[in-house]
Amino acid sequence: MTSPVFKSASEPGLEPIASGPLVRRNSHRVRIAHAGREVFVGGAAPVVVQSMTNTDTADVIETAIQIKALARAGSELVRLTVDRPQAAAAVPLIREQLDKMGIDVPLIGDFHYNGHTLLADFPECARTLSKYRINPGNVGQGARRDTQFAQMIEAACKYDKPVRIGVNWGSLDQALLARIMDQNAARSLPWPAQAVMYEALVTSAIDNARRAEELGLAADRIILSCKVSGVQDLIAVYRELARRCDYSLHLGLTEAGMGSKGIVASTAALSVLLQEGIGDTIRISLTPEPGGDRTREVVVGQEILQTMGLRKFTPMVIACPGCGRTTSTVFQQLADNIQTYLREQMPSWKQLYPGVEAMNVAVMGCIVNGPGESKHANIGISLPGTGESPAAPVFVDGEKTVTLRGEQIVEQFQAIVLEYVQSHYGKENAGL
Repeated sequence: MTSPVFKSASEPGLEPIASGPLVRRNSHRVRIAHAGREVFVGGAAPVVVQSMTNTDTADVIETAIQIKALARAGSELVRLTVDRPQAAAAVPLIREQLDKMGIDVPLIGDFHYNGHTLLADFPECARTLSKYRINPGNVGQGARRDTQFAQMIEAACKYDKPVRIGVNWGSLDQALLARIMDQNAARSLPWPAQAVMYEALVTSAIDNARRAEELGLAADRIILSCKVSGVQDLIAVYRELARRCDYSLHLGLTEAGMGSKGIVASTAALSVLLQEGIGDTIRISLTPEPGGDRTREVVVGQEILQTMGLRKFTPMVIACPGCGRTTSTVFQQLADNIQTYLREQMPSWKQLYPGVEAMNVAVMGCIVNGPGESKHANIGISLPGTGESPAAPVFVDGEKTVTLRGEQIVEQFQAIVLEYVQSHYGKENAGL
């Protein structure tokens, strides 16, 4: 066997390594608005991050507080449960509280089973919401299903609201599933059960979207989703859904799970689809730990999009994982402090310092890669590793500017970061 022959970069015929541009799937652009705030989903719009409350919607104050936290964390749309009359009556009051706090994030009403009744009985709720979410598997059975679905779409048309038609394999339309199973049984080579389930999900979403259009809802007022909880299942279903329609698509694993499992599963599934240009808005359905912070799902969604280069939300902190050369925890503490500091500043910095979200900060733990990584960042610091001189050189735009020493390195470096932001991203520097 002969050894493979590798060409050097100087040889003719060798193409340079390059990543091609990510081509987004063509889809209708959907406008979701409240007052002067507009969020666009689909078309050429950036992929939108959304989230959902887990408070009792009837509790106006607690729900408004959580929505404020989600919006400040960067959620561009927030969904809340509208499951009973008390919740529907609370929606306008929640919106009123948010408007008083200066929180203009559009609200989405999540309806199951009795949405047709709530939208009819509480017109102020129907007007206040910026978008409705309907699950076709939970709007009734038989003839009632058609009537109740139509009533919800008619409400959306009346109040000019977009609708997400969200199919979920945990609540799939059983009549449709039975019909597709019967069709499959008649095939000479029946599909496996998994393929039948995929077909039922995709067919349900598209058929209900077309039914909504027949009832008067325009295609650019419709978003589709087919939620499942398995990574490979989600990828397979959305590839087929994207192939068969041009509606805007909402991505997310349903019941992704807790902690690292939920984060890894969501990242694995969504990254594949987003890289293929599939997906216009995302939600990371993390199960929070008891007393956990609901905003975590927003941060994870932003980090998926930012690490893939699809959006920029907050300055990125590059930090080494540590090894036997970094027995001190100083660099870990500094990286955590700086990352927290940057994210906390973003609600105000977005207005004061346009473009700051593209900044990179490196916090490195020793001399091996510290200076090199720091030079590649806008601002970087290389902390001393085990046995190294107790000094921390700081690099600004590739040039060493100062060496920090002593007990106040964290505070000094944070001050350097702030000064850089003010001098490089102020509106006067952006020509605004």
